[in-house]
Amino acid sequence: MKLTRQKHAKKNMGFYKHNFHFREPFQVLLDGTFCQAALRNKIQIREQLPGYLDGAAQLCTTRCVLKELESLGKALYGAKLIAQRFQVRNCSHHKDPVSGSACLLSMIEEGNPHHFFIATQDQDLANKVKKKAGVPLLFIIQNTMVLDKPSPKSLAFVQQLQTNQLVPEHQKQSIVQLKEKEGLAKQEGEKRRKRKRAGGPNPLSCLKKKKKKTQEGQEPSAEKKKRRKRKRNRVKAEAMQSVQKNEEE
Repeated sequence: MKLTRQKHAKKNMGFYKHNFHFREPFQVLLDGTFCQAALRNKIQIREQLPGYLDGAAQLCTTRCVLKELESLGKALYGAKLIAQRFQVRNCSHHKDPVSGSACLLSMIEEGNPHHFFIATQDQDLANKVKKKAGVPLLFIIQNTMVLDKPSPKSLAFVQQLQTNQLVPEHQKQSIVQLKEKEGLAKQEGEKRRKRKRAGGPNPLSCLKKKKKKTQEGQEPSAEKKKRRKRKRNRVKAEAMQSVQKNEEE
């Protein structure tokens, strides 16, 4: 069973590394429910998780999660002590703390640019995480940490990427920033403006029109030559007739 779980974890990690560019050390955001489950099942998160993910991991939480654990009192005192050992990531709720689940959701907005894992036993939070592409989900089952398989949302996102129909939002922003840094954005804007300007007449069309005029001009000159030739023939014929008459006389 242990080898099978490890095999599935390696496969799922390969999916996130290849398609969403997850790199070590892996950033794992934990909530109070995960810490409580680890305490109940005697799981050493800091020691066991890096081996399961096959790479270095940074365990972290937020101030909102810590305040939520404090508010719940003695029942989750042990979970609070575990969470306090982890790094605290800054969230946007300094003045007005929110629930731990709401805070963790806010940390993975806009395409999860910081490549966070979410570790939780909260089923409602887990369902919301699965609706976001590129967010690995960790939970505890039967005294074992488990990395969930990629959600249908993540699979669909990767399929669109493979058909070149979608670019991640954080990549779009980085591309725009690079263009602005190199001054390419202004050059592209100037090129587009130049294309919109009305151009002059096509020189090829002018040449064609000139050819038509010359052809039309050649036709009357040919007719004139024919008339002159007929006139010369008539003059010659009349001269010959007059000569013949003189000889007869």
